[in-house]
Amino acid sequence: MMTPARIMIVEDDRIVARDLREQLARTGHSVSGITSRGEAAVELVISTQPDLVLMDIRLEGEIDGIEAAKQIRIRCHIPVVFLTAYADDETMRRASEAEPFGYLLKPFEDLQLRTVIEMALYKHRADRKLRESERRYEATLSSIGDGVIATDERGRVSFINPAAEAMTGWAKEDAIGMPLASIYRVMDVNRRPAQQTSIARALASSLSCKTADQAILISRNGQEFPIDEKCAPIVGDAGSVSGAVLVFSDTSDRRKAANTLQAAQANLARMSRVTTMGQLTASIAHEVNQPLMAVVMNAEACLKWMDGPHKDLGEAKAAAMRAISEGHRAAKIIERIRAIARNTPVAFETLDLNEMIEGILAVVQLEFRHQEIAIDIDLQPVPLQVVGDRIQLQQVLLNLLSNAADAINASDGRDRRAFVRSWREPSGEVRVTVEDSGIGIAPDVAGQIFDPFFTTKQSGIGMGLSICRAIIEAHGGELRVEARAPHGTRCLFSLPRLQPQVNA
Repeated sequence: MMTPARIMIVEDDRIVARDLREQLARTGHSVSGITSRGEAAVELVISTQPDLVLMDIRLEGEIDGIEAAKQIRIRCHIPVVFLTAYADDETMRRASEAEPFGYLLKPFEDLQLRTVIEMALYKHRADRKLRESERRYEATLSSIGDGVIATDERGRVSFINPAAEAMTGWAKEDAIGMPLASIYRVMDVNRRPAQQTSIARALASSLSCKTADQAILISRNGQEFPIDEKCAPIVGDAGSVSGAVLVFSDTSDRRKAANTLQAAQANLARMSRVTTMGQLTASIAHEVNQPLMAVVMNAEACLKWMDGPHKDLGEAKAAAMRAISEGHRAAKIIERIRAIARNTPVAFETLDLNEMIEGILAVVQLEFRHQEIAIDIDLQPVPLQVVGDRIQLQQVLLNLLSNAADAINASDGRDRRAFVRSWREPSGEVRVTVEDSGIGIAPDVAGQIFDPFFTTKQSGIGMGLSICRAIIEAHGGELRVEARAPHGTRCLFSLPRLQPQVNA
């Protein structure tokens, strides 16, 4: 059912204007006003705000119907339908510039008038909804903190929000219509100009793309912003790309927070290492004392063979060489312990995991023996090369072995034994297990053992396993803790296969 509308008539022929009024009345519409002059029509539309204007193209006065329709569209956004008895190419070309909502060629019948009016009003309602939607989206995009830039199919800027204005240094009035590359200058993390912006890739491929934390935006005044960016093409109903939308955000604060967190984690990890080393002080002192005592004994033997009644320079030299060897052994022990405890920056390198395990076992074995804990060792007989940070991986092993000793000491079983095993899977992945015959993990806390500050020890701080898992995951691996039959705990961590080097 047709909705009645208030319609203004702009017609310089009084008879035609009267007939139009009667036709509109028959179709259920009302007339809000009638005028014969273009300039008067504009003022009358502004004051009465009709739903539609029926406008003769040729009018008396300073402006014709086409110019009057242009002003009405710009100032009022009220739809205009042209009435004309002339349909020549030049008239129609000029009329199209006013973006009318329809044409009626004189003379016309009631059905034609009714049809054109209904189509014009329907189109106007649709256009109004579209404009409201565009304003809503523009207000939304203007209020968000991320930078947003939209382009047409040629990559020229069609929209830029305030956040993007602030980061690029380009005001909206200067940026609209500019090629995107002129206002959005981006380098990669190596400070090389980006070969192709994400919006260019989206326009070329019709696919969304994302560059996370890998770009630096250079503003108009030379200021630099680390950014991440996302871009999506605007695809029409027919599948063609009519433009693209780029969303980017300043990651400076996020990077600062990440660096601060990383520094805090590094300090906490070092504290954990030092704490673990402190628990092994007796073992360390005993291990260092052995080569030092051997140095003293061999030095005394050397003096005896040089100054005694039975001088023997050969024996004296051999004793001196043994003293030197034991001194070097003591130095290596101290250096190994210092390497574990020092706050060394993360440095990934190719290393033999078996060799590293043997070095850690050399530090803890005497303490385990003092606590009457046996260690069964089953290392794959060939080197297990991985890429990682030696100090961090040593910390993981120290923590797991320390936990094993605590679990065994907390149990009342006679089987006081720990197990260390390493092997390489057919896939190339390297695995290490540290097992114990201790009290095991209670089922009600199994899901919390990796939570920071969760501990079942009276003197623990609850960061050991949390740090261990973070270290292994940073190496691209995985750490699992599970119950061991018939009792005890099994800790298993894996590290990815060593990728072969490709010569350039």
